[in-house]
Amino acid sequence: MQIIPAVDIRHGRCVRLYRGDRQRETIYGDPVEMALKWQAIGAKRLHVVDLDGAFQGKPMNLEVVRQICTRLSIPVEVGGGVRSLRIIELLLQAGARWVILSTALVKDQDMAEEAGRQFGDHLIAGVDARSGKVAVRGWKEEIPMDALTLARRCEDQGYSAIIYTDILRDGTLSGPNLEETARIARGISIPLIASGGVSCIEDLQMVARLEPLGVTGVIVGKALYDGRIDLKAVLERMRGKNREVPQTQVLSRKKRLC
Repeated sequence: MQIIPAVDIRHGRCVRLYRGDRQRETIYGDPVEMALKWQAIGAKRLHVVDLDGAFQGKPMNLEVVRQICTRLSIPVEVGGGVRSLRIIELLLQAGARWVILSTALVKDQDMAEEAGRQFGDHLIAGVDARSGKVAVRGWKEEIPMDALTLARRCEDQGYSAIIYTDILRDGTLSGPNLEETARIARGISIPLIASGGVSCIEDLQMVARLEPLGVTGVIVGKALYDGRIDLKAVLERMRGKNREVPQTQVLSRKKRLC
C-alpha cells in the first residue's frame, strides 16, 4: 500500500485546513519545497490540491503545480477546480500524471463522461463525502447522492481509481473512516485510495488491512506536518515487512494502482 503525502495549496502556500474550513487554516510554507521534502524522504507519489481552485471553480495555482510536477521525479496527482476538458489538458501538460475530478462528476456529467473517454487512464475520481453523502464545490454543497453510487458511475466511465475522502475526518487527526472506506472498496473493482483522519502509524496499519479489498493507497496530510507520523520510519518499516513476508495474495478483482 502506498503512503501518499498531501500538499494543499492556498494563496501560493502549503496549508492544511480543518474539515475544509478556510477559517481554520495552518500554514506550512512553500509547497514546492514541501513536495521536494516528501520525495527526498522516500515518498513514491504525491497528492496535490489547488484549494483556491476548488473554492473558485478554476485552477488558481497552476504555476506552483507546474513547478512541483517538473521538479519532482515521482508521479503527482492534482485536483482542485477541474471543471473542463481544457483544464485537464493543461494539468497533464504541466506534468501531472493523474488529474482528479470531483465537483464536475455531478455538476457536469456530460463533461465528466467525455473526460473518461478521452483521458480515463490519467483520471481519478475524487469522491468526497460527509456522512456518506457527496459534497462538492470545495465541500460547501452537499448532494443527495450516496458516495458508492458516484464511485460506481466513475468506474463505468473509465476512471482509473477513486479517492474517497471523509470530510468530517479530514484534518482532524481523528482516525480514518474504515467502515465507509471498506464499503466503497467492496462495491467497485478499480483501486481505491483512502483519505481523511489519519493520525498515527496504527491508523496506517488499519487502512493496510483493507488492501485485500482493493485499498491501494492512503493520503496523509496533517499527521505528517505535525510530526505525528515519521514518513521515513513508516516507509522503512514497510520495506522491511515486504522483505520478510512474501506477497502471495493476488487481488483478482482489482487492477494494480494506476
